[in-house]
Amino acid sequence: MPKIKKVESLFLPLQKPKKVAVYARVSKETGQLIHSISAQINYYSNMIKKNPKWEYAGVYADYGITGTSIFKREEFQRMIMDCEKGKIDVILTKSISRFARNTVDLLNTVRYLKSLGIEVWFEKEQIHSCSKDSELMLSFLASFAQEESYSISENIKWGIRKRFEVGESREINKHVLGYQYDEEQKKYVIIPQEAEIIRWIFHLYLEGFSLRKIAKTLNDKEMVTINGCKFTEASLNTIIHNEIYIGDIRHQKCFVKDPIIKKKVLNRGQLPQYYIKDCHEAILDRETYKKVQKEIKDRANKTNLRYCFSGSICCGICGNYYIRKKDVVKGKAYIYWLCSSKKKRGIICKSINFREEELEQICVQVLEIDKFEKTIFKNRITKITVLENGDLKFHFVEGGVIIKQR
Repeated sequence: MPKIKKVESLFLPLQKPKKVAVYARVSKETGQLIHSISAQINYYSNMIKKNPKWEYAGVYADYGITGTSIFKREEFQRMIMDCEKGKIDVILTKSISRFARNTVDLLNTVRYLKSLGIEVWFEKEQIHSCSKDSELMLSFLASFAQEESYSISENIKWGIRKRFEVGESREINKHVLGYQYDEEQKKYVIIPQEAEIIRWIFHLYLEGFSLRKIAKTLNDKEMVTINGCKFTEASLNTIIHNEIYIGDIRHQKCFVKDPIIKKKVLNRGQLPQYYIKDCHEAILDRETYKKVQKEIKDRANKTNLRYCFSGSICCGICGNYYIRKKDVVKGKAYIYWLCSSKKKRGIICKSINFREEELEQICVQVLEIDKFEKTIFKNRITKITVLENGDLKFHFVEGGVIIKQR
């Protein structure tokens, strides 16, 4: 039998240097933190340049951006795009919390980069994402980073509420229509031109103008909001309810329920509110503001009297009442009732909507009558509660309750 001998190649393939990038992030743009991020960048840049097997692929740094979401970080997103273009082989970063505090974001991003053949090195934790046990370690450590975010959030909220209790006001909304927050004086100061728009809005409302008509009037005059947008009914509704224009401030109208999701929800008694009177110069006198609030209620009461189910259907999820809405699709009108919270910013309600015809048919069955009549309904039913699963709970005038399955 012939002998076979393997002859090794005398020429080894040249290994290209790995393209190595740096990612850094600070959550606040303060002098100390900016100095810290500069130090990080210099440290890692020198490390890359000293390694003959590495090629410098650039720095990606986000300033003043939270780590709880990757989508708000422009530099982070640019880095991912460059990874997809093949510009990066390895990413160096100081720690897991600098890369992402959201466990899901972290693992999804690392897995995606791994599928592209890109490795992430977390120096503090001494983890390389392509190593055998990296995912298990990342899961544990990312969970700790996320819990730290919850703890930091609660500590910050506690500090803010303590300042509210003693009357301190550090405004988040530095500019609202009519006012600019003055950092030196620590209070709102009037912007004269914008203040005139505010006074005109309140005047038009007392003159009987609807919010839609006021919006059209302002837009026809080419007046814009602080964001440079056209006025809408929603923006005007916020303005006419805002006590800031009489020199007062109500703190904690909204709050962030989850520091990871960061979605604001309206405070409907879940947390205390803090009302501070006469903390800055007023644009309106209190009498005018009071008249407008009364007019708002009067108009709402008139509207409620127009429709049979107004003020009668209560949402079993959030406690708000249902309102009537009319849509036209392909020339055909559809009337349905939905929870009023769905029309308000900052509230998510998963309650079920009902067609008006459907509600009337259900009432006919519950009341055991031949056809729906408004008078009979009002005389016998005090309230309908829409349960989470869509069933309707009827409360009778004489007492007693019936649950009707949808």
